[in-house]
Amino acid sequence: MRLVFAGTPEVAVPALRALLGSRHDVVAVITRPDARAGRGRTLHPSPVRVVAQETGIPVLTPASAREESLRDRLVELAPDACPVVAYGAVVPPDLLRLPRLGWVNLHFSLLPAWRGAAPVQHAIIAGDQVSGATTFVLEQGLDTGPVLGALTEQVRPRDTFGALLARLAERGADLLVATLDGLEQGRLVPRPQPTEGVSHASKLGVDDARIDWTRPGYAVDRLVRGCTPAPGAWTTFRGERLGILPVRPDADDHDHGLAPGQLEVARQSVHVGCGSGAVLLGEVHPHGRRVMPAADWARGVRPAQGDDADRGAPEPERLGG
Repeated sequence: MRLVFAGTPEVAVPALRALLGSRHDVVAVITRPDARAGRGRTLHPSPVRVVAQETGIPVLTPASAREESLRDRLVELAPDACPVVAYGAVVPPDLLRLPRLGWVNLHFSLLPAWRGAAPVQHAIIAGDQVSGATTFVLEQGLDTGPVLGALTEQVRPRDTFGALLARLAERGADLLVATLDGLEQGRLVPRPQPTEGVSHASKLGVDDARIDWTRPGYAVDRLVRGCTPAPGAWTTFRGERLGILPVRPDADDHDHGLAPGQLEVARQSVHVGCGSGAVLLGEVHPHGRRVMPAADWARGVRPAQGDDADRGAPEPERLGG
């Protein structure tokens, strides 16, 4: 089949590479325009564009999917299907109707669970034990189209957003190729999504990644893993932002007698109290500095722990205060 692939970030690259290695013909790639990044705010091409250019595939970078020039180019290319992985823009109805087999989207959840921009992050934060990926026919609703294929993936106890997404991207690439094979051969019939079990996964912003230490330790653990590496979990210490990398909740909900956000510093460990239980910090990212082990950070800042108020010790310092 003739395919026009639409995708932008690194997570879409495994699917593009799998399609390039398949029997199908990728005749063009649609991706988001170059974006500014880094301290110098220089323009950088999307990861999908880099791969396409390496292989000599024509690249289309419309500022909007509604541009008339994009529609004209797709009419010229006459694709049988348009596979989509994290393109990052809404495809208008007139474009959806162009390929005879439609736009086939690879989504990283078991639909109808976690429709939206951040399915893997929300699955980890919610404590899901099973995740997966789904291929479906794109329509105007948000991830509501009929399903073509699916796979399941266990969520491991220490999975971060980045680790789980990487596995789903690799396995999902094979699912996307198999889905297109099935469509070409007429073996797949799109089936409507169930009306039960619908949940939504809105994009997570910086404010969503701020740790609430009054939550139970297991919830803090899930939030941090669900926000690693992006948008990055954080708290404050002495009025400055402190990035928090994956933590470990204490077994048996042991709280060390710590109030929410209160620190307990030992030679090789730093515990933080939560609403119930405590968590052991792993690495932290102080503002303007490198990532470092929490024990090294604590030795440098010497937080007051306030163990003995009768001896005039200072009030214990807390994260997030």
